[in-house]
Amino acid sequence: MISQVKEGYVKSEVHKGVATIEFFHPQSNSLPASILEELGKEIHWAAHDDETQVIILQSAGDKAFCAGASFEELSSIRTAEQGLTFFSGFAHVINEMRKCPKLIIGRIQGKCVGGGVGVAAATDYCIATEKAEIRLSELSIGIGPFVVGPAVERKIGLSAFSQLAIDATLWRSPDWAKRKGLFAEVHDTMENMDESIRRLATTLSHSHPAAMSELKKILWKGTEHWDTLLFERAAISGKLVVSEFSRNAIAKFKQK
Repeated sequence: MISQVKEGYVKSEVHKGVATIEFFHPQSNSLPASILEELGKEIHWAAHDDETQVIILQSAGDKAFCAGASFEELSSIRTAEQGLTFFSGFAHVINEMRKCPKLIIGRIQGKCVGGGVGVAAATDYCIATEKAEIRLSELSIGIGPFVVGPAVERKIGLSAFSQLAIDATLWRSPDWAKRKGLFAEVHDTMENMDESIRRLATTLSHSHPAAMSELKKILWKGTEHWDTLLFERAAISGKLVVSEFSRNAIAKFKQK
């Protein structure tokens, strides 16, 4: 199943109980609203597909995993309402991942920025390579990691999340991310990463679906209020992104 969107795609396939969902955008796998919408739909589909026992979430290519929010779309936002709509896309994707009764394995082959860190944090088991540096860059453009913040904080703790959020221009190494709990494994090559993902996905595809579903409920206990919280956070980002400061910062970033 392939959902074509402007300048990118989201596609999924199921093989022996393993659903692989892949997204792509030519600008370092950034996430415009169209891809966020399709990504949410594909995760929802896999969550309710009887053939699917486990999900692998990945992006295309061998470079960046995800550059976060699309700067083209950020620069086109003119009102707080438009901003709320855009950032609600991230809220929707994270909530779909949170409520999915099936375990989600994240495949992080390269750099991970902003909203991409939030997507990685919302997976249940994240496997990466030594090229998978991370950065929460939102504060540097006048907003903040408000929507993805709960997912990141849940995974790595308040202290590590605050370090990422405050020093918004510093790349953190994959080893740092592994020590803090974002990545479960870090491999020296993509081949070794993919072999580990195949091993785990195969094992989980033969595990008791009800047991995995109950485990996921336990792992995500205490996040039930995110259906409201993440959209409240989206409103904060939506208001800030139309400020003069943010508009100037985004314009400067696009000129680089």
